[in-house]
Amino acid sequence: MNNETILLLEKYFDVAFAAPDGVKKLRELILSLAMQGKLVPQDPSDQSARELLKEIEAEKSRLVKDGKIKPSKPLPEIKLDEVPYDLPKSWEWVRLGEIANYNGRTNINPEQIESETWLLDLEDIEKDTSRIIYRAKYSERESKSTKSTFLKGDVLYGKLRPYLNKVVVADDDGICTTEIVPIVLFGKVDPHFLRWALKRPAFLDYVNTLMYGVKMPRLGTEQAVESIHPLPPIAEQRRIVAKIDELMARCDDLEKLRQVHAQKQITVHNAALNQLLTAKDHNDFKTSWHFITQHFGELYSVKANVTELRKAILQLAVMGKLVPQDPNDQPASELLNAIEVEKNRLVKEGKIKASKPLPEIKLEEVPYDLPANWKWVRVIDIVDVGTGSTPATTNSEYYNGNIPWYTSSATNDSFAKIPETFITEKALKETNCKIFPSGSLIIAMYGQGKTRGQISEIVLAGATNQAIAAMGFYESSKELKQYIKYYFVKIYDEIRSIAEGAAQPNLNVGKIKETLIPLPPLAEQHRIVAKIDQLMTLCDELEKQIDIANSKKTNLLNSVMTKV
Repeated sequence: MNNETILLLEKYFDVAFAAPDGVKKLRELILSLAMQGKLVPQDPSDQSARELLKEIEAEKSRLVKDGKIKPSKPLPEIKLDEVPYDLPKSWEWVRLGEIANYNGRTNINPEQIESETWLLDLEDIEKDTSRIIYRAKYSERESKSTKSTFLKGDVLYGKLRPYLNKVVVADDDGICTTEIVPIVLFGKVDPHFLRWALKRPAFLDYVNTLMYGVKMPRLGTEQAVESIHPLPPIAEQRRIVAKIDELMARCDDLEKLRQVHAQKQITVHNAALNQLLTAKDHNDFKTSWHFITQHFGELYSVKANVTELRKAILQLAVMGKLVPQDPNDQPASELLNAIEVEKNRLVKEGKIKASKPLPEIKLEEVPYDLPANWKWVRVIDIVDVGTGSTPATTNSEYYNGNIPWYTSSATNDSFAKIPETFITEKALKETNCKIFPSGSLIIAMYGQGKTRGQISEIVLAGATNQAIAAMGFYESSKELKQYIKYYFVKIYDEIRSIAEGAAQPNLNVGKIKETLIPLPPLAEQHRIVAKIDQLMTLCDELEKQIDIANSKKTNLLNSVMTKV
């Protein structure tokens, strides 16, 4: 490795700290340089790889003669178009089958395995790093399946989902699942060198081209045996391994430093937001906000902080701290009275059913104090909450009508897409389905998770199934929609936490009805929604700026990389 390469590699360490995938790419570069003969200098006094291959051939012939291994099938000659780059003079391109016995250990039946034997499963090996994260004894995982044996020094290759990059050198004898292949090396080939060769980017690319489109991808034996690898002299192999280990340790340190730096940014930001949210008066609030503005660039250079900022904006909004109160605003109590008058009229006219009285809001239910002209209410106090059903699928007269029928998959976006299924007027009359008007809000009650449960707005009037709670607005509460929509975005995680059932977390319509909501005066709601819209646009812009900055860092890193 010349001085220019050393200097560029050192520069790469500096640039890698800033780029999002910098350390990962640095590791890849180190392995690429190592396998090109550019990581350590060549020594003309080393025994050449060609001589090493002659010794390996002699050893293989002896083992065949002694009956210890079977004669191997002749391997195809390496063609010029298979060779990706030129190697140093003392190196050779080889196929894996030339230097190793792939899957070269015997299998063992369960009844032959001793309870204290080390049993290695793929799950015990960490993705990419290949660290052993758990060492199990056979007694912990007894099974009826056949296992592969391996000896200390064997290279153990994970052939199932090989893109997970799980390759280890056994530090003791043991057994493993047959999805891990013991590779037994011939001659003086360093197993740690082969481990790094199997983890190099070029070999992973080779594996990925073979595995494309397969659900449970495995590297085939023939494809593995015929794969080509660079082979240096044994003395240089050891120097390369030592240098890789040294540089990978530096990468580990760099990664830890990045994590500490990122966590510090998040910790400082969370503390600043907490002070903002718990400010006792206007002066405290102003001081906390001043700190955030003074360190804005640094705090919002990571997306995790922007995510937390979005949450804080919504929290401040529903606490009455995002916009100032106006004593001239009609108080929330009058808005509530107007809604109650309209509900009573609709019940009297038979247009809606009278809702079951809910318990009075107790002091211990209230999470925080509200401004004087606000009021804590339950969702059912201000909107009509209902659900639907699934018309019998065996009845063809219920389907292919003109009434949209929404399911929980419709709650994946802020605005529900027009559903694929439409039901008929007959289904509406004969089932528990009802039509919710355009602009109603819907939320999934079943399967609360990453893609379900978000609050969505329907733009086309329609019915729902029983997995959805729908919120329809009265004439007097229509203007509350955007505020309520933002409130449900804010309490999304809280809703998920009260969902019942660990495997399939579910809510029920009663919990939606009982949900507490802080109700501001209508005029203030309009100001709150306008301010949230403005600040969410700012958050969008911050995320774009982070993407642009990260892209520039990645381009700089790639530029340095191409010069090595």
